Amino acid sequence: MTKYTEYKNTRTKINDISKAISVLHWDQETNMPKGGAGLRAQQISTLAGILHEHKTNETYGKVLNELSNETLALKEKRNVEISLKSFSQNKKFDTDFVIELSKTTSECFQAWQEAKKQDDFGVFEPHLTKMVELKRKQAEILGYEDHPYTALMDEFEPDMTTKEVEVLFEQVKNELTPFIKQVFEAPQVNDAWISKHYNHQKQWDWGIDLLKFCGYDLNTGRQDVSTHPFTTDFGSQDVRVTTRINETDLMEMSWSTLHECGHALYEQGLPIEEYGLPSGTSVSLGIHESQSRLYENNLGRSYNFWQFCYPKLQALFPENLGNISLQDFYKSINKVAPSLIRTSADELTYHSHIMIRFEIEKALIEGSIAVKDIPSVWNEKYKTYLNVDVPSDALGCLQDVHWSHGSFGYFPTYSLGSFYAAQLYAKLSTDIPNYENEVIKGNYQPLLNWLRSNIHKYGSTYKASELCERATGEKLNFKYFMDYAKNKFGNVYELELAKV
Repeated sequence: MTKYTEYKNTRTKINDISKAISVLHWDQETNMPKGGAGLRAQQISTLAGILHEHKTNETYGKVLNELSNETLALKEKRNVEISLKSFSQNKKFDTDFVIELSKTTSECFQAWQEAKKQDDFGVFEPHLTKMVELKRKQAEILGYEDHPYTALMDEFEPDMTTKEVEVLFEQVKNELTPFIKQVFEAPQVNDAWISKHYNHQKQWDWGIDLLKFCGYDLNTGRQDVSTHPFTTDFGSQDVRVTTRINETDLMEMSWSTLHECGHALYEQGLPIEEYGLPSGTSVSLGIHESQSRLYENNLGRSYNFWQFCYPKLQALFPENLGNISLQDFYKSINKVAPSLIRTSADELTYHSHIMIRFEIEKALIEGSIAVKDIPSVWNEKYKTYLNVDVPSDALGCLQDVHWSHGSFGYFPTYSLGSFYAAQLYAKLSTDIPNYENEVIKGNYQPLLNWLRSNIHKYGSTYKASELCERATGEKLNFKYFMDYAKNKFGNVYELELAKV
């Protein structure tokens, strides 16, 4: 057996344990009875400890170090490079810390659910305080150059720094914010039809249709309902999505379904023969989010997408949509307005929601604010950035699940995803002959084929910045998102683009 084969076998075993943990997490958020929370935290913690032991095994480390000095093909070299980095980082943590973090995460998630139910941040505060302390400790253990937040962000967006994210959000403030202001000053579009009653089962059936339209393989996936929609995978042949249904808001389910569909299509498109290896794993959450935002926004909120889909939706809900024209429907689903909830925000103000979370969690990690200050800081920033008053914790700082998972450094990837998506969509639209005509006909396979060829099949063989450059010809450029925003919303709101 070659050293590389030995390495692959170990990686497969590590991935098997990791996916077993993922199954328990999926069940915890979809089917587990409330009484099972205590034991589930213990079970996950036990497996997390076993996983850490395998990740830090000395024999495995020796094989990685030996392979790092051998001449390997590009993909194999990249696999070893990523695995060695992960091994070196994992070696910095003892098993006790890993178990404590895993147990805290499970307990924190349960506390968040209860706090949201009671609309009381105080229920969550002591658990989140412990989580923040552990994440600060994690950053110190990992080490960093510019900011402790970078050490945490590296888990989700490798090779990106806190400073780079700050620069992107400065562009948002300097370019996107003035444009949003101009949109706000234009006559508002009518979306009154959205708040009517829409049958739960019909919405569920519509969601399944959307998944099928876009190419999601239900033979290797399934959809369920959860409090916070998410996608999880146990390998590219078992990729599951969840959604949520609001009977007084049809589009909430539609957007969450399209969003998670984009994530799931990426996972289903990863090469199964690379299972367990970095080359069979998504490269970053920014790129992952680009797939979900692309399907939700660039495709799903486009006029041409609904030329095919809208008649079907009208037939499903004729009492609510029968007298709504396609043009009016298109404008209403692209309404731009300040809002409280990130997941239901429009494409433009969405990035204000992300900035708020980025600024708060960065401050938490550097210690400039305490966990107890979160509600007041949150409410103040929502007033400053979006001019909205936050009426409760449940609709404010308790709305997202991420901090209960310990996912500090995750939120910036949402904005990165939108920026990547705009750039990818601009390129694929020029690469695919008659692309828009295919969309009008309801044929989204050319889109999926392009993403499979340019993004999905590479896994983590290339860094996110390299993958973007290979696919589009240049590194991430905020200009593409601004061009997309101005062209689209200039049309929706009938703005004089010369002034924009």
